[in-house]
Amino acid sequence: MSLLRAAPVPVTDRERRQLKTLERQPTCPQQLAMRARIILLASRDVGVRATADELGIGRSTVQAWRRRWTEYSDASVMERLSDAPRPGTPAIFTAEQICAVVALDCEDPRESRRAITHWTQGEVADKAMERGIVPSISSRSIGRFFKISGHQTASQSRLAERQTRSPVRGETPRHLRDVPSGPGAGGSGSSDDLG
Repeated sequence: MSLLRAAPVPVTDRERRQLKTLERQPTCPQQLAMRARIILLASRDVGVRATADELGIGRSTVQAWRRRWTEYSDASVMERLSDAPRPGTPAIFTAEQICAVVALDCEDPRESRRAITHWTQGEVADKAMERGIVPSISSRSIGRFFKISGHQTASQSRLAERQTRSPVRGETPRHLRDVPSGPGAGGSGSSDDLG
């Protein structure tokens, strides 16, 4: 019984040079380099099974990239080796909008004339729309932004306030004012122990 042979994959000399450059380039993403190797082997009439065995990948992967190479013959080498656009809804918010919303949360709400001490997701959403950062946004979307960034709305504004204020020389920072100091105040009593 004879084995079926895959159809030959046409590659021009110019495309072959580009593929070899991609394959050898140290900064080339591994997926692109692997795809370039698949096409180079296919251009030398190496079969699907032999290519899969040589590269240590599945036959379906080899078949898919050989098929894509021949189907998109009008496209550039990079377009043919790149992933196809993925289906789904396009992003609603830009990276700049997300950064502006996160920066908004780092502000003190009282400076924005809000009668609150900590931002809630709803308050951040209202203020972002009021400032024109986004045309509309839900508090749930705000929560997703902070979940992605590892950021929590309730405590960050206080942290940002502490980090941005620098104490006047000689004055004890506000968050350290209640810490006992001096001899017999809860430590060994000697300031030399600290330094």
